[in-house]
Amino acid sequence: MKKIFLLVAFQLIIAAAVFASVDTIQVYSNSMFKNVKCVVITPWNYTSTATRYPVVYLLHGYSGNYGDWVNRVAGMQKLADDNNFMIVCPDGAFGSWYFDSPVDLTMRFETNVSTEIPTFIDANYRTIANRNARAITGLSMGGHGGLFLGMRHANFFGACGSMSGALDVSRLRGYDLNKFLGDTIANAKYYKDWAVVNLIDNYPTDTLAMIIDCGTEDFLIEDNRKAHQKLLARHIPHDYTERPGGHTWEYWANAVTYQMHYFRKFFNKTVK
Repeated sequence: MKKIFLLVAFQLIIAAAVFASVDTIQVYSNSMFKNVKCVVITPWNYTSTATRYPVVYLLHGYSGNYGDWVNRVAGMQKLADDNNFMIVCPDGAFGSWYFDSPVDLTMRFETNVSTEIPTFIDANYRTIANRNARAITGLSMGGHGGLFLGMRHANFFGACGSMSGALDVSRLRGYDLNKFLGDTIANAKYYKDWAVVNLIDNYPTDTLAMIIDCGTEDFLIEDNRKAHQKLLARHIPHDYTERPGGHTWEYWANAVTYQMHYFRKFFNKTVK
């Protein structure tokens, strides 16, 4: 009988340790007149409590999609569990760069990711619906998106980040940038003004918590160093890390753990 009791108790412990829930949802975009898919990860205790949770919006890179983070990085559910917050991965199309395109009015990914999707998430999930409980980050194109949207919508996001971010789109060629921003000469202003390294010059009044990291063998390392030096020169608080690694999923699978821990510390200070 004692062995049976211990077995049942062990099974209950295992059941209580079930990982976070991972769901794929569709959010209708009024700005683009279509559904946009998202992965939503809720921590393991979401269904068993009335607790409200902070949210980290986690963006994919160029040529990726909403499922990249959960399909390519083992343990994303555990990150939601360990940090006790929600993780939402919106689809940013093959190469939207999270812009509201000035040349294709059907592509409004800044509006969609910074406003429409968070509004839906706040309305349909038990979130803490204020900027102190929202963070946004991503990899590569999504690293650009994390800082681009974070700085341009600092009244909505309290923290932002970038992993291996393409932080100077003005010097990039290809990667669908002309598809979304248009001709590099006629629309040079967009390429310049919407590069994160230049957005720093118009840093928002609201103080953002900011984390940036990049691998020392990454082809985007100089963009990241340039952003870091600009932030230092303007005495803008931020965390900056370089570690060995390239523009790879191996690097991002490691980096995302540090970024989630950083956002957890931010939420611990700001969410009462």
